[in-house]
Amino acid sequence: MNARTTPTGHPADRHLSWPRQPHRSSTRPTLATVRRRPDPARAPAERAGALLDSVRLRLAEAGAAPTSTEVAAALRATRPPLGGDDVLDAVRTLRSELVGAGPLDELLAAPDVTDVLVNGPDEVWVDRGSGLRRERAIHFADPAAVRHLAHRLATSAGRRLDDARPWVDARLPDGTRLHAVLPPIATGCTHISLRICRPRPFALDELVAAGSLPPAGADLLRDILRARLSLLISGGTGTGKTTLLAALLGLVGSRERIVIAEDSAELRPAHPHVVRLQSRPPNQEGLGELTLRDLVRQALRMRPDRLVVGEVRGVEVLDLLAALNTGHEGGCGTVHANTAADVPVRLEALGSMAGLDRPALHSQLRSALDLVIHLVREPTTGLRRVAEVHTLTSDAAGLARAVPAVLFAPDGSVARGSGWPRLEQLCTARGVAAGRGIR
Repeated sequence: MNARTTPTGHPADRHLSWPRQPHRSSTRPTLATVRRRPDPARAPAERAGALLDSVRLRLAEAGAAPTSTEVAAALRATRPPLGGDDVLDAVRTLRSELVGAGPLDELLAAPDVTDVLVNGPDEVWVDRGSGLRRERAIHFADPAAVRHLAHRLATSAGRRLDDARPWVDARLPDGTRLHAVLPPIATGCTHISLRICRPRPFALDELVAAGSLPPAGADLLRDILRARLSLLISGGTGTGKTTLLAALLGLVGSRERIVIAEDSAELRPAHPHVVRLQSRPPNQEGLGELTLRDLVRQALRMRPDRLVVGEVRGVEVLDLLAALNTGHEGGCGTVHANTAADVPVRLEALGSMAGLDRPALHSQLRSALDLVIHLVREPTTGLRRVAEVHTLTSDAAGLARAVPAVLFAPDGSVARGSGWPRLEQLCTARGVAAGRGIR
């Protein structure tokens, strides 16, 4: 016999010569099997992501808008293992992920929330009017989900956000102010900042009820608006400058035309005749930019009864001062400053960017601007309130100087300052008796 046989009488085979014993390595998990093994902690997020992608694809193929009805139909077509209330919850969640702000929708809809800040998947901070607090119940699946949300919000605002331009400052369709920064500028994760715009601006009486202004101060501001005095509202970030400006513009007579120029359209005064202009960044080729200075120049040709610059932050200060010096009374705007006394210095720095020398800037400033209204935010309570009203005068060197006319204490008391006679004179010259409730 040519073939070698085994003790059992079967032909020898080098592969099957003896019955195989289980190899120890076959039961030991290899690196490949470990990598393929699903992570229980990530499985729900991955399933949710797959479901979202499936619904998004079906909507795109059907060319349907992401309404609740269409999202529900696309969800049913995917045959998810859901039933009853789970389907309704899934529809709400999916629609929020498609057209809303995802996990942040609940916060943005809350009436007391003013700011929502995202620093990472598990770092969401909320300001409900009393300072920032961490919202531990809201989180994202991973850093990629935060970046995806930032991209989608920027797209809905008509702005670009990518590695070539890793930041965006825009206004969402509902008026919410969006700012987002991508890595590597933002370390670790995409950062999103949302400032919520109220659908209806505060009235002056509501600010009084909230403790931001005493009743006598509200009466004084009404007198100032009737007298058509030119003013700037100053304060730090988040002190309520835009909120107060919108409330004041709501007091302007209905027959007057308000033209607003802003970098990001935030002002929504309760007034029947408002024209709103918004600047535009350059496109990918570096063309098509419209600056705030361009808008101020165009606003002057639109017959404004009140010219408003949402925030004075650059060379547009030159055109604003020129406008207020050429018959455009009652103009107003906001400016960042630590104190009211710092406003002339702040405007001097901005004027130097426009090539205006110091004496010329201060000369225009004294004749163009009547008042500075300064706001503060109390460090302990977070209350935003009006702190001072200043008039402008000149010092011995001929430079503009802010002088306190009215001081508002945190307890609601009101006191006159050395600039009160000047304020009273400005109002009286325009036929308004101001400050009858201030002693």
